[in-house]
Amino acid sequence: MNDLPLNEARILAIDDEETNLRLVERLLKSVGYRGVETTADPVNGLSRIENESFDLILLDLNMPRLDGYEVMRRIRETTFAIPPAVLVLTAQGARDFMLRSLELGARDFVSKPFDRNELLMRVRNLLEAQLAQRLLQDQKTTLESLVANRTRELSNTRLQVVQRLGRAAEYRDEDTGQHIMRMSRISARLATEIGWSDRQVELMLHASPMHDIGKIGIPDAILRKPGRLTAEEWHTMKTHTTIGAELLAGDESDLMTLAREIALSHHEKWDGSGYPNRLGSEDIPLSGRICGLADVFDALTSERPYKKPWPVEKAIDLIREARGKHFDPLIVDAFLDVIDDIEQIRQDHQERPDHPVTFS
Repeated sequence: MNDLPLNEARILAIDDEETNLRLVERLLKSVGYRGVETTADPVNGLSRIENESFDLILLDLNMPRLDGYEVMRRIRETTFAIPPAVLVLTAQGARDFMLRSLELGARDFVSKPFDRNELLMRVRNLLEAQLAQRLLQDQKTTLESLVANRTRELSNTRLQVVQRLGRAAEYRDEDTGQHIMRMSRISARLATEIGWSDRQVELMLHASPMHDIGKIGIPDAILRKPGRLTAEEWHTMKTHTTIGAELLAGDESDLMTLAREIALSHHEKWDGSGYPNRLGSEDIPLSGRICGLADVFDALTSERPYKKPWPVEKAIDLIREARGKHFDPLIVDAFLDVIDDIEQIRQDHQERPDHPVTFS
């Protein structure tokens, strides 16, 4: 049976005449078909078709309880990855019977009494087409799996680059390796609270560590200055938002698009007094509004070269007072509703020498 394993094909013959079934079974097995099964009960046959995997159905039309037309109709209504081929084998040889069978999905039609060689050739042709279709489906599935795995690898590589660049910016800025971990998780928790989908929340978790990537382009003398910045120095410092957006431009993936949006907008303020574009209220991307609050809260409650950490209660009071001014009221309300979760995030990611930074 050459290239395709036709002898392994599963064939089900349905006919209310036991004599016909024995004849068909004996004929097919005599030429090597090992997977031949029969039933004289069309109801049983239909149940098996719906619950098992057959390549070819040899089907009589005139049967009690359930005729061949109804069996074909039910097969057509059942969801199969690849439906079995149907060869109608019946004494009803009129053209109308043939056309109706073909209309209901039959692939071929043989009249009884049948010619032995004709039946075998039609069975072989149908099985070759059926198994070729199955092979194509398997190849398609394999290709889709390979593409999915490659896409996943590329996504993971992009994610690793994003995360490490985010850490590089933090190491230049301050001795707080856990800041991006806390800030990203707080941002993700706020996104969940306001109704973002799981997919969007995951993107937020992985994109938000890039919020300050533009600080790579800020001179150390300004970035690490312990005292107050001059007006000129502050102007330079603010350019980290546009530098970050430029660094992240050119990649249209969802992850990098969101990271760029956050880098550019997380210092905008609800009242329009922020930077770099003095956007206000809902003109600020929602991602920037979320990350802006998360970033400020963690900065206030963390130690920096130029300040001691604020008590959490004091930082919460400031967030509450800045509602509708610096921060989106919606985000502030969400923040206050999940403050216990945010405090747990802070506790889980404290600055300790034995507390490595991980991105899982």
